[in-house]
Amino acid sequence: MLSRVGLSIRRWRRRFSRSEWIAKLLGLSTSGRQPHAPGLILIQIDGLAHPELLKALSGGRMPFLKGLIRKEHYRLEHMFSGIPSTTPAVQAELFYGVRQAVPAFGFLIHETQKLGRMYDPEVAALVESRDMFKHRDPLLRDGSCYLSLFRAGTKTGEAHFCPADQGWGPALRSASPWTIAVLILTNLWSLIRTAALIVVELLLSLVDCIRGVMQGQNLLKELMFVPTRVGITILSREFCTMGVKVDISRGLPIIYVNLLGYDEQSHRRGPRSAFAHWVLKGIDDAIARIWRAAHASDRRHYDVWIFSDHGQEQTKPYEEVFGRSLGDALSETLSDLAKPPEIEPGQSRHGVQLERARLFGSEWMDKKDIEKQEESVDYSTSKTPLALTALGPLAMLYNLELGNISREQVARKIVEQAHVPLVLYRVDPTSAKSPVHGWWKHGPVRLPEDGRKLMGDEHPYPEQSIADMISLCSHPDSGDFMMYGWCSSEEQPLTFAMENGSHGAAGPRETHAFALMPKDIQPPDPRLGYWRPQDLRTAARAYLRGAHPMKLDEHQLPQKTLRVMTYNVHSCKGTDGTLSPQRIARVIARYRPDIVALQELDVKRKRTGGLDQAERLARLLSMDVHFQPAINLNEERYGDAILTHLPAKLIKKGILPGPPKGKGRLFNPAADEPRGAIWVEVEHNGSKIQVINTHLGLSRAERLLQVDALLGPEWLSNPRCKGERILLGDFNALPTSAECKRLCGYLRDAQEQAPRHSPKGTFLKVRIDHIFLSAGIVIKKVRVPRTVLTRQASDHLPLIVDIEVPFRPEASKIP
Repeated sequence: MLSRVGLSIRRWRRRFSRSEWIAKLLGLSTSGRQPHAPGLILIQIDGLAHPELLKALSGGRMPFLKGLIRKEHYRLEHMFSGIPSTTPAVQAELFYGVRQAVPAFGFLIHETQKLGRMYDPEVAALVESRDMFKHRDPLLRDGSCYLSLFRAGTKTGEAHFCPADQGWGPALRSASPWTIAVLILTNLWSLIRTAALIVVELLLSLVDCIRGVMQGQNLLKELMFVPTRVGITILSREFCTMGVKVDISRGLPIIYVNLLGYDEQSHRRGPRSAFAHWVLKGIDDAIARIWRAAHASDRRHYDVWIFSDHGQEQTKPYEEVFGRSLGDALSETLSDLAKPPEIEPGQSRHGVQLERARLFGSEWMDKKDIEKQEESVDYSTSKTPLALTALGPLAMLYNLELGNISREQVARKIVEQAHVPLVLYRVDPTSAKSPVHGWWKHGPVRLPEDGRKLMGDEHPYPEQSIADMISLCSHPDSGDFMMYGWCSSEEQPLTFAMENGSHGAAGPRETHAFALMPKDIQPPDPRLGYWRPQDLRTAARAYLRGAHPMKLDEHQLPQKTLRVMTYNVHSCKGTDGTLSPQRIARVIARYRPDIVALQELDVKRKRTGGLDQAERLARLLSMDVHFQPAINLNEERYGDAILTHLPAKLIKKGILPGPPKGKGRLFNPAADEPRGAIWVEVEHNGSKIQVINTHLGLSRAERLLQVDALLGPEWLSNPRCKGERILLGDFNALPTSAECKRLCGYLRDAQEQAPRHSPKGTFLKVRIDHIFLSAGIVIKKVRVPRTVLTRQASDHLPLIVDIEVPFRPEASKIP
C-alpha cells in the first residue's frame, strides 16, 4: 500500500516537473523510460586542487560534498591531471582516451603554422578531427555537455556553451515568443532566485573591485572583471544547472558539465584566496540540485561523479617580478644570435604571445587586442614564423634560428639572463641517451635522470610528471624550447600571464586534482593510489555498460575483522517501482561485507523477468551463493540466500513450521508463504563460524513456533552447530517481542550490545531485521545506512555489523 502511494506521488511530481515541461516545450527528444538502465552525470569543478578541496570541506564552504562523504558513502580520491595540466588536455583524455592532445591552451598549429587557442571554434574542431581521435569511441555519445571544448560524440544541439555551439543549443534559439513566455512563467522562481544572486554577486564584485584598486590593480581591468565575474559565477552556473536537470528529465545516458567559477576567480586572486573559495558555496549548491534531480529520475538510474581537471598554483606574474614581459626579456637575451629575434612586448613580429582566453574568460579585452595583432601578421611570407606562446606557467618558443649557437647555450641564456626557472628542449634520440635536455639555475639537466631533482620531494607525482614532460617535448605542436615557471628550486612559482593563480605546467598543486566517487566504483588499478582522466573514462564506460567491477575479495578492514550484512531486498524492486538487481548489488558493494544474508529473492519468476536474482547478485559481486527456496513452483522459486567470498560449505536448508491451524491467517497473501532457513559454515582466520539466515512469518504464533525450531536440535542446538554462531535475517518482530526475547536468552542482539551505538530501525523506522551473535564474538561496529540509494533500492535498509571472531587454532580447514 505504502509503495503504491509513493509511486503515485512520484508520477504526479513528474507531471508537474519544470524540467519535463521545458523539454516538451522545446521539443527535445527523450530516451524513453528505462529506469533500470545506468546513466552517468560527470560534474567537473574546474581548477580545484585536492588540497584546496580539503580546505573548503573543513571550512564549511561545501557542506553538500561533505555530506556525500559522510552520509552517502562517497570516497575522495587523488587524481593526476597529467601535463599539460589544462582543461583541453584533460577533456581529450577523458572523452577520447588521448593523452596530451594539445601541448597548452594556446600553441602554434603545425598544420597551418598559425597560432591558435582552444576556445576558438575552428581550432577546437581541427584538434578533434586529427588522426589521434579517429577510431576512438567518444565518451559522450548520445549525451550532452556544458562548457566543454570538445563535442565528444554529442549530437548537434547537445553541446551547450561550447566553442562549436554558442549558447543553449538551436532548440532555444529557434523557440517561438510564446514558448519563451511560457518558459519564463514556469521558471519564474528560478529566474527571481538567479536575479537575486546576480545582485549579491554584483555588490561583492564592486567591493572587491575597490579593494583591488586600493592594492594597486589596474582600474580598467578591475571594472572589466565585474561583469565577467557575474557571468561566470552566476549566469553560466545557473543556466548549466538548469540544462543538466532538463537532460536528466529526458533520460540522456551521459551528461557532462564544467563549473568554471572557482578556476576563473583563482586566476584573478589566487587559488587560496577567500575571493575564490567564496564561489565554492554556489558550486556546492548547484551540485546538490543536480544530484537530487538525478536521484529522483524515473527514466534512468543515474550516478553522479564529481572531479576536477587540475589544480592551480599561487603564482607571481613574471612581468610584475621583473618589470618587463617575457617577450622583451627574450629579445634582449637572444640579441647576440646570428639572426637575432625581434620579440616585442607581448608579441613577436612573426607571431603573438597568447594570454589565456576562454569562452567565458576575464581576458575578453585581451582577446580583442590579440585578434588585432594577428591580423597584422603575414603568415604567407614564411612557412616557419617565429612565435612565442606564454600561457600561465608554460611558455613555448617556436622556430628560433640558432645560427652557430647550440640549444644548450640558448637554454642557459634564457635561465640566467631572462630568469626563467627551467628550460627544456628535445634532442636527437640517436645521439643522446636522454631524450630531453635542459637548463635550470643549478646547471644542465637531463631527463629522466634528473627528474627527481626538478620535481622535489614534496611533489605528489614526480615520476609521472617527468614522463609527461618528456613526452610533451615531442608533441608536434610544442615549441622548440619549453619554458617552465616552476621547478623545485623556486619558492614562488612564476606565471607568464597577468594572474595570481595559474596552471598548465608541472607544479605540485596544478597537477593534483581530485575525484569524488561512490565507494563501489573502483579505479582500474587500485594499487596506484590515484586516478588519471583516462581511468575515469574507463570506469565510466564500464559503468554505462553495466559492467563496472564490484569485487569484494580485497577487504578494506583489518584481516581479523569480519563484516556481516543482512538485507531484505524485496525481490530487487525498489520503493520507486524500479526492478534493479544492479542497484541492490551496488548497495552491497559500497559496504564491502564478507558475509551477506539476503531475503525475498526471486529466481526465474515471471513477475521479475525470469531472472535468477541470487545468481545475478553473486556474479555482480564476485561471491559464492547458497540459495534456499521457501516457495518452489515448477521452475519459479522464491527464498533466501547467503553470499560470501570466504571458504564456505552448505550444512542445511529447509522449511520452518507454519502457523498453527486456525491461527495466524491475515488478509495478506504473504501470510500463506512458507518460511525457511539456510545454514552455511564459513571459515575465517582458521575459525569456523555457523551462519543461519532466515525470514520469519507475519503472525506472532507462527514466529514463536519458528523460533523454537531454530533453537532446537535441527538448527542451533544441532551437534554440528559448534563454535561461534550467527543467526540473522528478517524476523518480522520488534526487539521487545516474545520471539526476540526468547532468542536473546541464547544469543546477543548486535544492535543492543554494540558499543556507542543507538539501535536504528530497518523498516519504516522500526527494528524487524536483526543479527544475533554468540557470546564469544566481539562486536566492533554497527550501522544501518540510510542513504538515498538504500532508501530507493528496497523497502528495507541493510543492517551491517563488524565483528571479531576469536582465533581457534584447533579448527581445521573446510574440506
